[in-house]
Amino acid sequence: MVNHGTPGERQVQTQLDSQVRAKRFYDRQMRDRLSAKMVELIRRQEMMFIATSDAHGNCDCSPRFGQAGFVLVLDDRTLAYPELRGNGVFASLGNISENPHLGLVFVDVFHTTVGLHVNGAAHWYSSTELPSTLAAYLDSEPLHLDSAVECWVVITIDEAYIHCSKHVPLLEKKDKLIMWGTDDPLAKSDDYFRSNPEPHTP
Repeated sequence: MVNHGTPGERQVQTQLDSQVRAKRFYDRQMRDRLSAKMVELIRRQEMMFIATSDAHGNCDCSPRFGQAGFVLVLDDRTLAYPELRGNGVFASLGNISENPHLGLVFVDVFHTTVGLHVNGAAHWYSSTELPSTLAAYLDSEPLHLDSAVECWVVITIDEAYIHCSKHVPLLEKKDKLIMWGTDDPLAKSDDYFRSNPEPHTP
């Protein structure tokens, strides 16, 4: 069922007198599955943002990166993406383990400057215990990755809708050597925000 506004949304819409605008958006833009153009946008993205929260509502927002097509469209109601080797904290997966609700945002900054919101429920699986739909997809269309996959996340879509392009900059992509899964501190820049970083010990 397509969302036509949470109680909180409706309350604020009344306070700020935006009910007409909001209804128009819900009626025209909100979908409970992906359209062909949404699928096309997802398949060319090399980045997305993931919003999750734990059982108490504490939030986290994290980016994910990969070569175009790293987010798989299993069907018009199901997405999947690999969790590549990272810092080992697993903040997003920890939240998903407590609270499966999540939001994804894709922003097509190199082409249309259109964004796409996808909200739904997620579950994560080890690479040896994949659901049959994902396993069958990977058997028929193997995904070539430059980093180790630690697990997979599968999302069942509740709603999908546009983020309009009017405030999104059009960017130009530059060449950068990406060292997937590296522990090299210079490549990672992981001391960037530390005022007095400890010396690196090989």
